[in-house]
Amino acid sequence: MDSLTQIVLGAAAGEVVLGKKIGNRAMVWGAIGGTIPDLDVISNLFMDDLNALAFHRGISHSIFFSIFGALFFGWLIHRLYQSSLHPWIAMFTKVIAAIAIGFIVQMFFSIVVPGNWLPLILMIPIIGFLLYRNFKRKYIGVEIDKPEANLRDWQWLFFWSLFTHPILDCFTMYGTQLFAPFTDYRVSWGTISVADPMYTLPFILCLFTASRFAKNDKRRRFWNFLGIGLSSLYLCFTVFNKQHINKVFEESLERQGIAYNRLITNATILNNLLWTGTVESDDTYYQGQYSIFDTSDIEFTAIEKQHDRLTSLEDPTIKTLRWFSDDFFNITPIAENKLQFNDLRFGTFSGKGKDPDDFIFKFQLTENSDGSYEMKDAQGGPPEGGEKEMMGLLISRIKGR
Repeated sequence: MDSLTQIVLGAAAGEVVLGKKIGNRAMVWGAIGGTIPDLDVISNLFMDDLNALAFHRGISHSIFFSIFGALFFGWLIHRLYQSSLHPWIAMFTKVIAAIAIGFIVQMFFSIVVPGNWLPLILMIPIIGFLLYRNFKRKYIGVEIDKPEANLRDWQWLFFWSLFTHPILDCFTMYGTQLFAPFTDYRVSWGTISVADPMYTLPFILCLFTASRFAKNDKRRRFWNFLGIGLSSLYLCFTVFNKQHINKVFEESLERQGIAYNRLITNATILNNLLWTGTVESDDTYYQGQYSIFDTSDIEFTAIEKQHDRLTSLEDPTIKTLRWFSDDFFNITPIAENKLQFNDLRFGTFSGKGKDPDDFIFKFQLTENSDGSYEMKDAQGGPPEGGEKEMMGLLISRIKGR
């Protein structure tokens, strides 16, 4: 899921474990724990694009890391709070909380008004002023108490904030290598989009409400568990909805007499109402979209595999991309010695796939003189500058055909 959702989930997990003992600091450290697995994107600094792609949602998103990461980070934070540095740690958590609030504001407005940074720019001085007032009242010239938490408390907080992150990611089509380093198998149930406001926004509101009450106030736990409950119920809905969507696609394929080997469905971005389906036959893919508001049958468009444009399916670059896409891919020529590898699990914007820019997840390949391939560019989402147009088309299509 998106970073904002993982921050909120981690904060809620931290609150469950330690909120009664240390108040809002539990939410902050839970949010930090929920963010740690996604720091694997740092690999982009020292890995090429292909290896960074394979590394993302790998070992840092595994059960293995959740256990040993919890032992390490729990020990580290416990030691820091026991040292003379604990006042600085307290102030650090407050700064992190302020940054998180700014990030939430930016994420919200990026959905409502894509590409508009004005709301965030206006919020920065407001958040800065409130942070200054809070520091002046609580930290400057005031003795800061150490949190009432032992080593095991901190380790439990980090375990649940780390562990819930990859579990939630398993519900997305992107998936996660939950059992790394023992296997590179990606667990992917594909019931929810990587960003879905219906999951995240109620969760944020409940968590924010909970943070306004004292740590021993029963209303604090009520609001936190309400947020967890609402998000979990919605996640359950996406599971049952996917079963319904799969049945709709299967019945439509049967009515239209389309024989196939595999079918995969995926919720489109920001909702669970419009779904894309990718169907594989022996030599062709079919793609179609279905909204729960549709009143006509699914229109399937044939998409040629064009795998024969590759000199070898066993080339190391191609093998990595085949693993990443679960072999749901086709090839599109875009220039001399250049091909586009399209990951069809995520579908196309139009549901037809007739244009290279129509594919949601794509990788540009360059063929070397020896017949090997290099991945030169990876792109997910609409072309730069096409966000507003994509949102308009998405909303229109959700309303039904």
